[in-house]
Amino acid sequence: MVDYDREAARYDATRGGDARADAAAGAIETLISLAAGGTKIADVGCGTGIVTVRLARPGRSVVGIDRSAGMAAVAAGRVPGRITLGSVTRLPIAGASIDVVTMVWLLHLLDSADVAAAVAEAGRVLRPGGLLITTVGKNDAAYGADDAASIVGPVRARFDGEQTDRLDRVLALGGRHGMTLAAQASFAGLGQGLSPRRWRTRLTRGAMPWTAAAGRERIDAVRAELAKLPDQDRSRPDPVYRLAALRKA
Repeated sequence: MVDYDREAARYDATRGGDARADAAAGAIETLISLAAGGTKIADVGCGTGIVTVRLARPGRSVVGIDRSAGMAAVAAGRVPGRITLGSVTRLPIAGASIDVVTMVWLLHLLDSADVAAAVAEAGRVLRPGGLLITTVGKNDAAYGADDAASIVGPVRARFDGEQTDRLDRVLALGGRHGMTLAAQASFAGLGQGLSPRRWRTRLTRGAMPWTAAAGRERIDAVRAELAKLPDQDRSRPDPVYRLAALRKA
């Protein structure tokens, strides 16, 4: 698990920076327009606030919430006075007071119980007609149809655990709290496409938790297949992330 307090200062630079944040915020905006009102927004799991600040504009009230003090400190530099510490499973927000709740790159980090609690909290704080906007199937985005991902993907599919942010699961949880799918959107993780060499490095370091379950012999075989690919240092296409907007009845 990433130590977000320690990683806060360099977090954005290692995860696509402004380009990825611009893409994410642009996709989120297309969904915010569907909310009833849409002027009070809570960015839950806001991290460094790199997306939060892009959602702030005249006529809106935007608050960012994160449980990491280090990340919240960076976010507070971007959105002064609008960042607070808090847990996704117990939001420091009054009931039925928010038009839009965003949870971007968050649910995949939680176990099943906490995902259920997070969706329930969104349902509690949203006004009727409000939206929960969340990434779904986040970790699937890295395993596209390019030559390198096609080698890694089948092994990952076999040994990775259940994805707690699958769309069907999020929709089922939302349904318990009067929320139904209103729309979907997508955006590219700009600058995050991996070359075969970078895939091999990540597999060697065990950067992805499922590699331990796969075992060293199997991972070595995957690395050998990746080494046969042409253009070892050419980044493959960027991952494409999906957003789902759930509307509260």
